[in-house]
Amino acid sequence: MPELVHPTRNHGLVDILDRVLDKGLVIAGDIKINLANVELLTIHIRLLICSIDKAEQIGLNWWRSDPRLTMSVAPPLADVENRLDRIEAQLTRLAQTAEIAAPAATVASKSSRRS
Repeated sequence: MPELVHPTRNHGLVDILDRVLDKGLVIAGDIKINLANVELLTIHIRLLICSIDKAEQIGLNWWRSDPRLTMSVAPPLADVENRLDRIEAQLTRLAQTAEIAAPAATVASKSSRRS
Protein backbone atom coordinates (compact mmCIF):
# COMPACT_ATOMS: atom_id res chain seq x y z
CA MET A 1 0.00 0.00 0.00
CA PRO A 2 2.82 2.51 0.61
CA GLU A 3 3.72 2.16 -3.10
CA LEU A 4 0.36 3.64 -4.07
CA VAL A 5 0.75 6.60 -1.74
CA HIS A 6 4.38 7.36 -2.63
CA PRO A 7 5.10 5.86 -6.03
CA THR A 8 8.76 5.63 -6.81
CA ARG A 9 10.10 6.34 -10.26
CA ASN A 10 13.31 4.50 -10.77
CA HIS A 11 13.87 4.90 -14.47
CA GLY A 12 17.10 3.42 -15.59
CA LEU A 13 19.12 4.57 -18.54
CA VAL A 14 17.75 1.72 -20.64
CA ASP A 15 14.15 2.78 -19.97
CA ILE A 16 14.88 6.40 -20.84
CA LEU A 17 16.77 5.44 -23.98
CA ASP A 18 13.98 3.09 -25.04
CA ARG A 19 11.41 5.84 -24.62
CA VAL A 20 13.51 8.42 -26.49
CA LEU A 21 14.18 6.06 -29.40
CA ASP A 22 10.54 4.96 -29.54
CA LYS A 23 8.98 8.43 -29.40
CA GLY A 24 11.86 10.55 -30.72
CA LEU A 25 13.54 13.64 -29.36
CA VAL A 26 14.00 16.93 -31.17
CA ILE A 27 16.46 19.57 -30.06
CA ALA A 28 16.43 22.85 -31.94
CA GLY A 29 18.32 26.02 -31.26
CA ASP A 30 20.23 28.91 -32.71
CA ILE A 31 23.52 30.36 -31.57
CA LYS A 32 24.38 33.85 -32.71
CA ILE A 33 27.59 35.72 -31.98
CA ASN A 34 27.42 39.48 -32.41
CA LEU A 35 30.06 42.13 -31.89
CA ALA A 36 28.95 45.79 -31.87
CA ASN A 37 25.64 44.87 -33.54
CA VAL A 38 27.47 43.02 -36.33
CA GLU A 39 26.55 39.38 -36.68
CA LEU A 40 29.76 37.39 -36.87
CA LEU A 41 28.49 33.83 -36.65
CA THR A 42 25.16 32.06 -36.69
CA ILE A 43 24.78 28.37 -36.01
CA HIS A 44 21.41 26.67 -36.53
CA ILE A 45 21.17 23.43 -34.59
CA ARG A 46 18.52 20.86 -35.47
CA LEU A 47 18.97 17.49 -33.84
CA LEU A 48 16.60 14.54 -34.12
CA ILE A 49 17.23 11.46 -32.02
CA CYS A 50 15.07 8.44 -32.75
CA SER A 51 15.24 4.85 -33.88
CA ILE A 52 15.63 3.95 -37.55
CA ASP A 53 12.08 2.55 -37.56
CA LYS A 54 10.68 5.83 -36.23
CA ALA A 55 12.76 7.84 -38.73
CA GLU A 56 11.37 5.79 -41.61
CA GLN A 57 7.84 6.30 -40.27
CA ILE A 58 8.27 10.08 -40.45
CA GLY A 59 9.88 9.91 -43.91
CA LEU A 60 13.60 10.15 -43.15
CA ASN A 61 15.83 7.66 -44.93
CA TRP A 62 18.82 9.66 -46.18
CA TRP A 63 21.26 7.01 -44.96
CA ARG A 64 20.02 4.60 -47.65
CA SER A 65 21.47 6.76 -50.45
CA ASP A 66 24.57 8.12 -48.69
CA PRO A 67 27.59 6.48 -50.38
CA ARG A 68 29.67 6.80 -47.20
CA LEU A 69 27.14 4.75 -45.25
CA THR A 70 26.08 2.17 -47.81
CA MET A 71 28.23 -0.74 -48.83
CA SER A 72 28.72 -0.72 -52.56
CA VAL A 73 28.96 -4.05 -54.28
CA ALA A 74 32.50 -4.75 -55.44
CA PRO A 75 32.89 -5.41 -59.15
CA PRO A 76 33.49 -9.03 -60.13
CA LEU A 77 37.11 -10.15 -60.06
CA ALA A 78 37.09 -10.85 -63.81
CA ASP A 79 36.20 -7.19 -64.51
CA VAL A 80 39.01 -5.98 -62.29
CA GLU A 81 41.49 -8.30 -64.01
CA ASN A 82 40.35 -7.11 -67.46
CA ARG A 83 40.81 -3.48 -66.45
CA LEU A 84 44.25 -4.27 -65.05
CA ASP A 85 45.25 -6.00 -68.32
CA ARG A 86 44.12 -2.97 -70.36
CA ILE A 87 46.05 -0.60 -68.10
CA GLU A 88 49.21 -2.72 -68.34
CA ALA A 89 48.93 -2.86 -72.15
CA GLN A 90 48.50 0.90 -72.34
CA LEU A 91 51.49 1.41 -70.04
CA THR A 92 53.61 -0.87 -72.24
CA ARG A 93 52.62 1.11 -75.37
CA LEU A 94 53.49 4.38 -73.64
CA ALA A 95 56.88 3.03 -72.56
CA GLN A 96 57.62 1.87 -76.11
CA THR A 97 56.62 5.27 -77.50
CA ALA A 98 58.90 6.98 -75.00
CA GLU A 99 61.82 4.70 -75.97
CA ILE A 100 61.33 5.48 -79.66
CA ALA A 101 61.04 9.22 -79.04
CA ALA A 102 64.07 9.39 -76.73
CA PRO A 103 66.74 8.21 -79.26
CA ALA A 104 65.27 10.45 -81.97
CA ALA A 105 65.48 13.43 -79.62
CA THR A 106 69.08 12.53 -78.75
CA VAL A 107 70.07 12.32 -82.43
CA ALA A 108 68.37 15.65 -83.16
CA SER A 109 70.11 17.40 -80.28
CA LYS A 110 73.55 16.02 -81.33
CA SER A 111 73.04 17.16 -84.92
CA SER A 112 72.02 20.66 -83.79
CA ARG A 113 75.20 20.95 -81.69
CA ARG A 114 77.40 20.17 -84.71
CA SER A 115 75.92 23.00 -86.77
